[in-house]
Amino acid sequence: MPSEALFKILHSVDSTNNYAMGMVHAGLAKHGMSWFAEVQTAGKGQRGKTWKGAPKENIALSIALQPKKLYSGHKFTLSMAIALASFDLFSTYAPDETKIKWPNDLYWRDRKAGGILIENVFQGNDWKWAVAGIGININQSEFDPSLSNPVSLSQITGHDHEILGLAKQLYDLVMKRFNELTHRDSFELSKEYNQHLYKLNASVRLKKDSRIFETTVKEVSLEGQLITVDAMEHHFDFGEVEWLH
Repeated sequence: MPSEALFKILHSVDSTNNYAMGMVHAGLAKHGMSWFAEVQTAGKGQRGKTWKGAPKENIALSIALQPKKLYSGHKFTLSMAIALASFDLFSTYAPDETKIKWPNDLYWRDRKAGGILIENVFQGNDWKWAVAGIGININQSEFDPSLSNPVSLSQITGHDHEILGLAKQLYDLVMKRFNELTHRDSFELSKEYNQHLYKLNASVRLKKDSRIFETTVKEVSLEGQLITVDAMEHHFDFGEVEWLH
């Protein structure tokens, strides 16, 4: 379990990632320092979206990491590691049908249980900091109607869970996965990530610009591109295509 020096509890904050990044820029962060929010009023999601969660019912955790030993050209290896740590936690309690949806959402069946946002600090080509923000639905039972397909761990298991304990467990899993990055082969990590990939080898409907098409999910590359195949093979960057259900 993390020490009190590294695991900070915030009663209320706009965004744990904003808070963590503020600590980084103020020179007050240390590698492995984390911030868990009981209440997050303006959580951040991917591509400028808002992460919406009920107060005191979910995990909202950000961890400051110094990836100085990692190759900056392989930023997606860190994303894979954080996604796998989140998978490690969730699949412990919901082992059947927990998946990672590209690039790093946590899914159970066809429903979203969590999301990850990683924000980086560079000085030139020097990768100084990464702030990994993780939001996971734990005990929430009612969701904002604007969310199309949310699910929580309690809805899956039929009972509530102790959120702080799970957040600390998640912290340990993230640090374990991060430490593995310095000596583990990136291709092995990628192989494990793809083993748990949502809709792997399944036909999906994607939208690119105004075009909707069907294609089969093959894998995610080490650089973070979604690779699909139909009449030909396609490589998509994050944000280039939209999933249609």
